[in-house]
Amino acid sequence: MDILNAIVVLSNFVLIPALAYGSQIALGALGITLIYSILRFAHFAHGDIMAFGTAFVILGTWGLQAMGVSFGPLPTALLALPLGIAVIILYLLLADRMVYRFYRKVKAKPMIFVMASLGVMFVTNGLTRLIMGPGERRFDDGERFVFSVREFREWSGLAEGLALRSSQVITVVVALIAMALLFWFLNRTKSGKSMRAYSDNEDLALLSGINPERVVIITWAIAGTLMVLAGTLYGLDKSYRPFTYFQLLLPFFAAAIVGGLGSPLGAIVGGYVIAFAEMGITYAWRRFFNHLLPDDWAPTTMLQIIPVDYKFAVTFAILVLVLIFRPTGIFRGKTL
Repeated sequence: MDILNAIVVLSNFVLIPALAYGSQIALGALGITLIYSILRFAHFAHGDIMAFGTAFVILGTWGLQAMGVSFGPLPTALLALPLGIAVIILYLLLADRMVYRFYRKVKAKPMIFVMASLGVMFVTNGLTRLIMGPGERRFDDGERFVFSVREFREWSGLAEGLALRSSQVITVVVALIAMALLFWFLNRTKSGKSMRAYSDNEDLALLSGINPERVVIITWAIAGTLMVLAGTLYGLDKSYRPFTYFQLLLPFFAAAIVGGLGSPLGAIVGGYVIAFAEMGITYAWRRFFNHLLPDDWAPTTMLQIIPVDYKFAVTFAILVLVLIFRPTGIFRGKTL
């Protein structure tokens, strides 16, 4: 038995990647939850707007790189984040003024909002493909690893190696800072308390003098920031391809629903539940158990439940099970 090597293998292929991926999903699910809580509809344009915002971060990154500007060991994309955030906030406010505001005024049913968001999704998808094309784009630079497999082996003396990528560390750190700032804003500021009051009881909030349009603007601004952060972090950690962001809609909504739609804490917890489930079920456990079991008991198969290509099936199965057995989610769909 070699427990330390088993732990290293598990960390390298499941724990650390799932932690980074879960942070990305949690940021996306937080945006879904905010829009649902304040504007009361499922925002199906979320993934494509995320891709659109990340496209401007990439353009800004390329521009900075062309001018010789870098961020040292960190990705230059972090310097270009404000550009992507500003563009997406303006884009969301424009979409709200041209599309969603009318349906709010006539008090349209949530399904009408969903259909409108699908229209925004298709328009945004077309704009992104027009600007960036449908293919893969890479924009990561700086130091690739905090430490490599070889460096870890030399330091630890273990047979197995552990690599920690810079993008994984940046993802977790940025996500934790964004989550902490969001909870501080919602609980400590006047605007955040107004959003919570509006989410709890719209009519009572209006009677209290809360300006609904101001709440809507702040909601879109926060959601847009979360979209660009999640999209950029995902692109740095994996790669950027517009259609991939559309596919992320499933884990985003699954995370929000599993945690409890309308609960920011639930969105975060749901994001990590989805990520660890995807990674754990699609991982081939043979190498892990080879270190734990005697040679006579060593597995002869890969011990992989389903291939990685079907990881979204795991998310869908979890979503279905939650909707059947606990439709309110882990935190029972608490409000902001």
